Amino acid sequence: MIPFPDATLLLVGLAAALATYLGGFLTLRLVRKSTLVFGLTSGFVIGLALFDLLPEAFHGRSSPFAAMLVLAMTLLGLGASRLLHHLPEHAVPSGGAGRIALLAHSLLDGLGIGLAFQVSAATGWIVALAVLAHDMADGANMAGLSLASADARSARRWLLANALAPIAGIVLAQFLPIGEDDFGFLLALFAGGFLYIGLFELFPRSAKGEGRVRTALASGAGMAVMAGVLSLAHG
Repeated sequence: MIPFPDATLLLVGLAAALATYLGGFLTLRLVRKSTLVFGLTSGFVIGLALFDLLPEAFHGRSSPFAAMLVLAMTLLGLGASRLLHHLPEHAVPSGGAGRIALLAHSLLDGLGIGLAFQVSAATGWIVALAVLAHDMADGANMAGLSLASADARSARRWLLANALAPIAGIVLAQFLPIGEDDFGFLLALFAGGFLYIGLFELFPRSAKGEGRVRTALASGAGMAVMAGVLSLAHG
């Protein structure tokens, strides 16, 4: 028999999809008025990497070798993103690597929810609430990055795909359980990719239109909001 998520998991996945789409929809509306949204989005992405993904990747790794391996995966993610963004345009569409990384993160969110519910209902709900707490920011990140690289129609398609990714991850978890160590290394890899997106894509694009000072303030505000959301989610 093919395993299939129960009603609770599907409802959690639907809530994640709606939160992601709402965050992106609001960004699509606001970004037409100001490129400052790109600065705010860069803060979301950087904050997500620094305050969520990397701490989770380091969690439970007490040996120096394991910690160095996490750092190596982070640098690998950053370097891979830089390499992909400097390939010829016919090889990787502009912004494509960043959007794929965001899709992969949303897929991992759903995968994490599905795997956590396999451990226990209590663990599943904790992970689900943490994911829901930053899904609006995920949608904003996808919309901001997509608009930085493509038109509004393409941005809406990427946003829809990003909204559906957590549901796909929940379904995938029924077939492909992943060990905690492997999952942590994947988080480190994507953290490096997000650091590249925030520091070298979104921030410079905002600075061109708004100046470095206003962009820095917006980015700092985005990081503060992400830190607060994650603190409430994990607290």
